[in-house]
Amino acid sequence: MRSKKAPFIFLALLAILSIILLKVKEKRDQGTDIVKKEIVNKTKSISKIKDVDRDRGFDRRISYIEYSVHAKCRMSCRQIAQAEVEEMMEAGKLNYKKSDVKATPCPVYSVEGVTKDGQHVRIVFGQCDFKTKVITVIDLEKDWACDCPGDDRKYKNN
Repeated sequence: MRSKKAPFIFLALLAILSIILLKVKEKRDQGTDIVKKEIVNKTKSISKIKDVDRDRGFDRRISYIEYSVHAKCRMSCRQIAQAEVEEMMEAGKLNYKKSDVKATPCPVYSVEGVTKDGQHVRIVFGQCDFKTKVITVIDLEKDWACDCPGDDRKYKNN
């Protein structure tokens, strides 16, 4: 004998299942929307980058900056902070005698200046495609004892 409540229980279970499926679909769609927004943002960023001509001199925007292992070691050893490197990149004076703007695959720029704490520094940047790499960091007044990768070519970067 069937209960009179069975159809109502069946409908209630169906309603609960429908609600659960809708919630799952909403969460999946939200994740897809986030991914779509990220793709759109990256595409816009790439199109902005394509509009930038980095072959016409030194690009001083710090948003492209990367640090070599050697540069990080030299910065640590010579007590030069990342903020000071960025400051020199934005406002330092280009030393064309110590630069190689025709270097391949990437032009090399030497930038000099005095940091906020009074260090007279030269920072060597390699500017390629979509990044500017800090190659080395030099204190022009004090000889620091460093043991960094590439030190076998010690006098090449002075």
